[in-house]
Amino acid sequence: MNLGSRSVRRHLQIFQLAAMLLLVVAAPTVGDIGGCGAEPADLDATAFFKAKAKLDCERCAECGLVTTVCARACDPALAPTAFPVGCFPIQHDGDVCLHALEASSCDVYATFIADQGATIPTECNFCPIEGAP
Repeated sequence: MNLGSRSVRRHLQIFQLAAMLLLVVAAPTVGDIGGCGAEPADLDATAFFKAKAKLDCERCAECGLVTTVCARACDPALAPTAFPVGCFPIQHDGDVCLHALEASSCDVYATFIADQGATIPTECNFCPIEGAP
């Protein structure tokens, strides 16, 4: 009898393992439930530049920065409305750029809005000029 019950327990353990593997293997992947697998959406240039100008204006005031770029940023009518020809960033790119700008210190932000020699945060360099380092 002992031999038979041992065999039954063994079969039950194998069945439980198979059932658990089936559940794990058959589970939906991240993209199947609307996560990372979603289709990328194009970045709306008008909305992005409006949000960036608002952020630039706020950061200029917060950091006490006075530049031509700050003055332009604080005038919503002067915000660009299109990306350069051939440049097609996605919504995620714009979100990452704005978050990077928000997280920048005032000293770093000053380099982004300088009248001469301004830099572009890597996260905001959607369409680098061909051949640029």
